[in-house]
Amino acid sequence: MTPARTLDVSSLPPYDVSNKSPLFMGQTLLCAVEVSVFFILIATYFFLRLSVDVWPPPGTIKPDLLLPTLAFIPLLASCGGSYWASEAAKKNDRKGMLTGLGLNLFLGCVFMMLRAVEWGSFNFSWSSDAHGTIVWSILFLHSYDAIADLLMTAALIFFVATGRWAEKQRIGVHVDSVLWYFIVAIWVPLYTVVYWGPRFVGTR
Repeated sequence: MTPARTLDVSSLPPYDVSNKSPLFMGQTLLCAVEVSVFFILIATYFFLRLSVDVWPPPGTIKPDLLLPTLAFIPLLASCGGSYWASEAAKKNDRKGMLTGLGLNLFLGCVFMMLRAVEWGSFNFSWSSDAHGTIVWSILFLHSYDAIADLLMTAALIFFVATGRWAEKQRIGVHVDSVLWYFIVAIWVPLYTVVYWGPRFVGTR
């Protein structure tokens, strides 16, 4: 009988607040799955566009460009807060983590508030037609991801601020930045499709 092979990992640290952490890799792979979902939605958008002569349908006002474009400013700036918190987590810098997380949360909330105001200007709903369904699906899924991560950021602020933080929480702060970078990066093609798409491919 062949003896079982074993690997001695007793010398490894129980936690590693770095990009080599299994949790970091897991979060990165999760983002890869999310990317595929968003790309499927983008493909669906153009598939639906090809089935009609006018896009969006007559009577539907094209989404305005001003607010979503302005909203890019706090969204992009929020990456700075996320990076600040991530680097502070590696250095076990409590103040840096709180500052970075707080900045990330504040700017992320500003972005979501601008989005909420912008939604009020839409004259179509998710059930209006194919255009309304795909646009709202894209915006809802991206908003769901953003709100979920902002809630996670708020929870991390609570743990760090109340002193209940150690290596586990520091890994959480570091990994939280991965998802936020993804949310910001994926918004670039989504913004282009939702807001510039009707202007580029509005008619055949």
